[in-house]
Amino acid sequence: MPTGFRSIHHRLFLLFLFCMSGCVLVVSLLYYNRTTDQFHEKISDLSQKNVAQTAGLFSLMYQGYDSLSKSLSNNFEMIRLLNETSDEPAVEFINEQRITNIIGAIFYSRDDLVGIHVITNKGKVYNYGNYMNVVKPNYREEEWYRQLKDSSGKMVWLGVYEHSLIDQVEDSPVFSFGRQIYDLDEHKPIGIVLYEMNPEPILNALDNLKLGEHSEVFLVSQDGRAVSSGKELPPELESLPFDAPTGNVLVQQDSKHLIVASRLPFSGWSVASMTPNRDLNVELVEMKRYLLIVISILILVSALIASIISRSFSSPLKKLIREMKMVEIGNFRGMLKVSSYQEINILVASFNRMVNRIEELIERVKISSVSEKNAEIHALQSQVNPHFLYNTLDMIYWMLDEKGEDPLGELVLSLSSMFRYSSQWEEGAEVTLREELEQTGHYLKIITIRFEGRLQIETELEERWLDYRLPKMTVQPVIENAVKHGLEPMGRRGKLKVYTLQEDDALKIIVEDNGNGMDPEQLNRLKLSLNQEGPKETGKTGIGLQNLHRRLKYMFGEAGGLQIESAPGKGTQVAIVMPLSLTGKER
Repeated sequence: MPTGFRSIHHRLFLLFLFCMSGCVLVVSLLYYNRTTDQFHEKISDLSQKNVAQTAGLFSLMYQGYDSLSKSLSNNFEMIRLLNETSDEPAVEFINEQRITNIIGAIFYSRDDLVGIHVITNKGKVYNYGNYMNVVKPNYREEEWYRQLKDSSGKMVWLGVYEHSLIDQVEDSPVFSFGRQIYDLDEHKPIGIVLYEMNPEPILNALDNLKLGEHSEVFLVSQDGRAVSSGKELPPELESLPFDAPTGNVLVQQDSKHLIVASRLPFSGWSVASMTPNRDLNVELVEMKRYLLIVISILILVSALIASIISRSFSSPLKKLIREMKMVEIGNFRGMLKVSSYQEINILVASFNRMVNRIEELIERVKISSVSEKNAEIHALQSQVNPHFLYNTLDMIYWMLDEKGEDPLGELVLSLSSMFRYSSQWEEGAEVTLREELEQTGHYLKIITIRFEGRLQIETELEERWLDYRLPKMTVQPVIENAVKHGLEPMGRRGKLKVYTLQEDDALKIIVEDNGNGMDPEQLNRLKLSLNQEGPKETGKTGIGLQNLHRRLKYMFGEAGGLQIESAPGKGTQVAIVMPLSLTGKER
């Protein structure tokens, strides 16, 4: 195999091309087969529906023609006149005129009648038509006359003929039927009546069976004759079982024709249609041609897509190989830039990071020892400086204690404890409420000394909550905010109250003061800033409450946080809300 075809580009191209082309061919073949089957099923269903509809039309026409034929055979006046004989020419003429008038009245009652012919057993013929009638002399030898004579009074359909059966002048196509005329008193035949109609309704009903341009339709008599046209019945139709039960639709298809036939529910006749397959497959041939064009286009498009996809894989990999060869000879300054699939982009980015990392490691080897020493020095300093501060404050406390300055000593000791508590932030920074209140006590002691008796402090903390855990530095920022912004600016004696309250499934630590309070606009701005929906508040409210509110939300979720209520001149109440389901000794 040539070396070029071993490359990933050519392998991927052939793989994508064969896969996509194969999928297109398989889907097209399945679609064509499925469409062909559905098309034939639809043709079969359509044929059956057409046959059923045509049978219904013939049933309606049969009922109409049957009713028309009875209008003469059941006419008592007509029967009386046909039976009446007279030796007087005048009476005979009057009777003939009456018979002609009765026939004429029926003739003009319908537009589709071509002629009505009444033939008595005595050889008398009464005609009524569009033209002057000339009766065939040998009509008694015709097959149609024999059929009417042999009938038992039921209507007999004779079929469609190219011209009148009895009238030599009428040469237009006719549909003929008739029946015997009985003497109702003696119940014996006295003649026949022959109706000739315009065959267009019959032919139109048969045309409903045509499925294509070259379809042939036939009306077949009980003895297997084609009675709808002058054509002989094709051999393909002669072998059909026309004696099948009424209403059954026969659908038969071979390599040349589609044949549909059904027996009519009267007279023993059947309808049949024969359609060549070339008429049925016109749409299939067009669809096949269209599919070939579409398949050719899709294969070309598949080749183009396969080329683009394979190149998008191979091109960045080739660039990566070239860059790796440069790294092999010691060139670490190159930076590969590609834009391809996510995995290849990740591979290239990893390669760039690896090259940069190698270059950085080479430089760091030279200064690693100096960096380590500097890091150790900084670490020692970060530990020594806080301890130096604590030790200094403790030394001041003992010096004041020796001199008997107990108040100042207590103040320094509280300050030392505050610094020590706030500087020790272990992982998680969680403490118990007892530890938090102990730290808060040091702060309150400093504030009490500072206010020189102008601040009254009340605490009502239930013992059962003291061991529950909460974020470090939670209570002290709220108290500091109350003192700084609520109590310190006013010129009267202040009161600060800290207490716990359980509401539903939440523990609230409430800090309440009787300071200046806030107006609704200030309060609304503060609440928005807590939820980061407005600008950060500076000045009176400070940023401490915002940080505390976010820490509570982070630890306890949406149920935790700060709730603030305030009114001008009445003070402010800040509630630290912690869900009991997320607090406790073990969380």
